[in-house]
Amino acid sequence: MDRPPVTRTFAGFPPRPTWTRQVVPTPPGSVVGPGAPWFDLDARQMRFTSDDVRAALASVGPPVETPRFAEPGRIGAAVLAAVYDQGGEAWVILTRRTAQLRSHSGEVSFPGGRQERGESLLQTARRESLEEIALTQHVDFVGELDHLSTISSGSAIVPFVGVLEAPPKSLTANPTEVDEILRVPLARLLDPQVFRSEVWQLPGGIEHPIFFFDLDEDTVWGATAAMLRQLLGFLTGTVKRGELGHI
Repeated sequence: MDRPPVTRTFAGFPPRPTWTRQVVPTPPGSVVGPGAPWFDLDARQMRFTSDDVRAALASVGPPVETPRFAEPGRIGAAVLAAVYDQGGEAWVILTRRTAQLRSHSGEVSFPGGRQERGESLLQTARRESLEEIALTQHVDFVGELDHLSTISSGSAIVPFVGVLEAPPKSLTANPTEVDEILRVPLARLLDPQVFRSEVWQLPGGIEHPIFFFDLDEDTVWGATAAMLRQLLGFLTGTVKRGELGHI
């Protein structure tokens, strides 16, 4: 089989895929969860530009922090949700991680990684975006989503949202970290048929919601899907601060 293109652009609204590159470790006893928070909105209410993203982040107040940042010796991480306008609507950049990485291999995520000594988390987001996808153009950082931690690695993550002045002319995937760069219109993610959720039974009898966005052969899930859900929820007015829905 030929290797897929390094950069893929999504357009249109195909049906949910019958197969996916993702292997989601769904635990026994999990059940179907609620649909998209914006399910009842008219499609005409779900076309947004980067200016709408700016306005939404400015209106929701400061982010809710994860308590993991207070743990001794905790090293933070940061990711970047880079948004730009194309064809009169907002798009976002995602990546699929290589299968060779030790953690979250093969998953779809935002560019990002662990903080290095002496840098702020905002600098981490800038550096990782440059290293992973060669994002060299100016990014206007417009806010943060709620901070979170991952279930598997326990990383404490700050998700930054940034706006690009124009669509990136060229992005290059770092082959040691990124298999493919995905450019996705927010309208595609807002399609209620793309979003789904499950309620997982975690150790200790804890029930926890897990969110998914199905994109062709890729499934965005876990922390990245929770971030996308909150970003889209801010835009549609259906999700508030403190409702990230992730540990």
